[in-house]
Amino acid sequence: MGNFKLDPSSFVPLYQQLKEFIIEKIDNQTWKPGEKIYSENQLFEMFNVSRNTAKKAIEDLVQEGTLYRIQGKGTFVSHPKIEQSLSGFYSFSQVLKEKGLHPKDIVLQVKTEEASHQVAKALQINKGDEVVILQRLRCANGEPIILESSFLPKVIIDDITKLEQVGDTALYDILREEFNIVVNSAKETFEPILIREEEEEHLEVKVGSPALLLERIAYDPSKQPVEFCKSIVRGDRCKFYTELI
Repeated sequence: MGNFKLDPSSFVPLYQQLKEFIIEKIDNQTWKPGEKIYSENQLFEMFNVSRNTAKKAIEDLVQEGTLYRIQGKGTFVSHPKIEQSLSGFYSFSQVLKEKGLHPKDIVLQVKTEEASHQVAKALQINKGDEVVILQRLRCANGEPIILESSFLPKVIIDDITKLEQVGDTALYDILREEFNIVVNSAKETFEPILIREEEEEHLEVKVGSPALLLERIAYDPSKQPVEFCKSIVRGDRCKFYTELI
């Protein structure tokens, strides 16, 4: 514990001070990713605080993604989140490689169906026009991170089976090499959501866990939409940032 002490007279709540103690332990590598930390009972005995104070400190850090629980085993340090800048056009696979992680896409399905109103509006086509849907699970070092569905106008995809190569080759590389479609810009929106039952199995997180809904419209050089993408991004494993100048 070192010289760390809680200050009951401080305007900072005790649970917040306890959180700072845990965060410092993680930052200075005393507790490394995947390692078990002190239990609520140990914390309340060490610092002479109430059980509710110790519980809230841990629950907050679990909710924020700093810690995670395993039923019957204890509380552990989460692995660092995958950070991605929003300052320019990016590839998720390339981001992972740059961070020393191994990207892998698992193709869940490739099919053709009629465009819904939302998809048609995004792709600037008519409702009911055919679109190709590519659904995939995007992983880092074997861990599922993103559940992603890409919608592409069927008129530009002459052979949908070629999209099944996306497990080994980046989607935009396939579009360029197989269909002569170049993607060079995109518009993205983000909003916080909670994991639903249909995403729980694929992403291996519980229903109600925090996530981000990322929607992207990708354009070719003539600013024609060629992809509308909806991604469910695990909130405990990813975060996005931008630099203001």
